[in-house]
Amino acid sequence: MRFAVLPIVLTLMLSVATRAADKPKLTLKASPTMAFSPARVVVNADLAGGGNDQQLYCLAVEWEWGDGTRSEDAPDCEPFDAAKSEIKRHFIADHTFRMEEPNTGSAGQQPDYRDVHIQLRLKKNGKVVVSGGTTVKIKPEMN
Repeated sequence: MRFAVLPIVLTLMLSVATRAADKPKLTLKASPTMAFSPARVVVNADLAGGGNDQQLYCLAVEWEWGDGTRSEDAPDCEPFDAAKSEIKRHFIADHTFRMEEPNTGSAGQQPDYRDVHIQLRLKKNGKVVVSGGTTVKIKPEMN
């Protein structure tokens, strides 16, 4: 009896590990990671893991730029066909950050860099399937 329990436990552990490995993960890389305003930043995102099934097919894309603006794209896709449909796994977008440092009256004082968090959310039927983020540093212009 003791030996019969071991295969069941191992099967459960492998099943949980497989599901964790299959969980989709989004990795973002921004270029440049530091810039002076106005700054054009290009962000590349790669989707790894997850299945090649309907869960990741035809996802809506939402970029939140960290400066109070966002971009959205809801694709118009053909119905899912396991033999033909491709899962999009690479996303790219660019954004121009325009930040100004208010004149505080301190002559010659340079503004500090600001951390700006960029977030990408991939959605299915309005619900987030996977998200990821990265941070860039933008130095505001002097007023």
